[in-house]
Amino acid sequence: METLTVRRVVAAPIADVFDWCATTTNYTRSALILRARLARPGAQAPYGVGAVRLHTWAIGWFRERVTAYCPPYGFDYTVERSFPPARHELGRMTFTEVPGGTEVCWTTTFQVRLPFGAAVTRRIAAPVIAHTFGRILDAADDALAGRP
Repeated sequence: METLTVRRVVAAPIADVFDWCATTTNYTRSALILRARLARPGAQAPYGVGAVRLHTWAIGWFRERVTAYCPPYGFDYTVERSFPPARHELGRMTFTEVPGGTEVCWTTTFQVRLPFGAAVTRRIAAPVIAHTFGRILDAADDALAGRP
């Protein structure tokens, strides 16, 4: 299993950054995210605990379930199914107020289920996922700072 963490400061208040990131349909503002939709709303909020999110990224398809939801400080999710197939133990986004905005820490623990899965995960999947997470957070910064 590989744990990957991407950190970025988004120049906006914590509540705005949390809401933008929790509402994963916003991710399509990044060119790498082709489609995102809420398949089932959560208990406390549309993207709260129990919510099922479907994402089609340039790198694959993911069905995720939100497992923890603590606005505006963080949420956890798990990937229930994906293509290419992968084991997934943790998805977490945390939000911390810092000078100049909100630090987002996006962590995931996963391994691709392919021959030589550990090597493929470490050398190919992890850098591609890190780049994709970074592009999503860049889109959040652009959207919340009012940049086109």
